Amino acid sequence: MKDSSVKFCPVPYEQQPINEYSQLKDSWLFRWATIEGMGYWRKLANVGLWGLLISSPIAAASFTPAKDPLRFGLLALAGAFFWLALLIVRLYLGWSYISDRLQQEKVFYEESGWYDGQMWEKPPEIITRDRLIATYQVAPILQKLQKTALILTLLFASGCLLWLYI
Repeated sequence: MKDSSVKFCPVPYEQQPINEYSQLKDSWLFRWATIEGMGYWRKLANVGLWGLLISSPIAAASFTPAKDPLRFGLLALAGAFFWLALLIVRLYLGWSYISDRLQQEKVFYEESGWYDGQMWEKPPEIITRDRLIATYQVAPILQKLQKTALILTLLFASGCLLWLYI
């Protein structure tokens, strides 16, 4: 017979960490971080291209492409990196929040509104399940996002150094 604490969970369905994880994993934007290989980089490249389209007119207003193509290009790329950075930060914050909720022993939830929050202590079985998900499903996503942020930071820093030398 199962422990009654596993059957009874006072946390509303949509606020249970396992269900929050499932919703995030299936959502349009946050699903991007779960894509493996070149599919992930294609999504980022698309955002970068859209960012380049948005930032190019601003860069052209500052540096005429015909007279100063290198500065124009670097400034337009910096604008594209800005949009990519916003995306990576948003993805990281969402996945980090879920990771924290999965790893906690006690879950904060709201019964009917912001004024009546409660805490529920997870039973050992749920703690184990949630921590396994956090370790084997969410942690690799967070690591991928951290590596992506590092790559973007290095590329941006390279562009800044190039800017200083031209």
